[in-house]
Amino acid sequence: MKIFGVELAYPWVLLAILLAAPALWWGSRGAGRVVFSSLRALPAGGQTWRTRIAWLPDALMALAVVGLAIAAAGPRAGDKNARIRREGIAVAMAVDISGSMRALDLSQKNRDLTRLDAVKQVFEQFVLGGAGLDGRPDDAIGLVAFAKYGETRSPLTLDHDNLIAAARQLDFATEEEDGTALGAGLQLAVERLREFEARTKIAILLTDGVSNVHEISEDSAIDDAVKAGIKVYTIGAGTNGSAPIRIDAGNGQTQLAHMQVEIDEATLRKIADKTGGQYFRATDNASLAQIYAQIDKLERTRFEEERFTEYHQYYGWFVALAMGAVVLALVLRGTVLRRLP
Repeated sequence: MKIFGVELAYPWVLLAILLAAPALWWGSRGAGRVVFSSLRALPAGGQTWRTRIAWLPDALMALAVVGLAIAAAGPRAGDKNARIRREGIAVAMAVDISGSMRALDLSQKNRDLTRLDAVKQVFEQFVLGGAGLDGRPDDAIGLVAFAKYGETRSPLTLDHDNLIAAARQLDFATEEEDGTALGAGLQLAVERLREFEARTKIAILLTDGVSNVHEISEDSAIDDAVKAGIKVYTIGAGTNGSAPIRIDAGNGQTQLAHMQVEIDEATLRKIADKTGGQYFRATDNASLAQIYAQIDKLERTRFEEERFTEYHQYYGWFVALAMGAVVLALVLRGTVLRRLP
């Protein structure tokens, strides 16, 4: 209950104010009396200033009752505060940078946008926000690139500006390092996550091909992920069959050609199923963005909001008012407004 913007902790105590009326009545009944044999014996001149304010001590006692009742009701004003505790998750992104990621089939508007370009673009939106994504400001995110080998391009970090700078620098593997080592890419992402302290850890593994390098087997990487409690979301990017690609035609010129590509969906499904994640298929840039949006909704930072109110108590002012009224009443009753017995 609030009165004039001040909250009362125990508003029902205000009923005690009703005691002020009987207190006033009881005090006025105690007026002293002197018996005279005749009204002629009284001094002439009528009322004096003392008789006019003879009621004041009784009124002060009634005021003291009102003050104590308000004090007992607990007048206070609160400043509401809220503290939000955020528990971020750890995310490791493993991106295929093999030569097949040069294919141009993910983008329908910009035919020169390679698969890798599309992945980097959507990954940036996933981290920083944009295009319907809220971003992941409270999450530690790392980046792993793989072709024939796996390589950490950014450790798990909350410094997302440097993370995105590393993602923008991703380029295709050289001819000597070309290949698709799913096991190596997944194993490195799992290793980075296992070293990091977080309650929830996920890996996102994106490839457009078939695993053809098996120095680290996919099964071994899956087992390590399961033991570490890491959930893996897998993404198969691109079309199966023939995909357009630009090749060097000499003299600084390029020409459009086609290459045969195939995605090992069976292995990607197995990785996702055994680790508790999901497998997604991206056939264009829009569906790739939708996949990241789905992952964004599935794996969200935990928020715990704690609300509290710090009160400023005002009962002391009313106690002081009541005590002052009582003291003043007693002083007046004992001096200038003293009653005869």
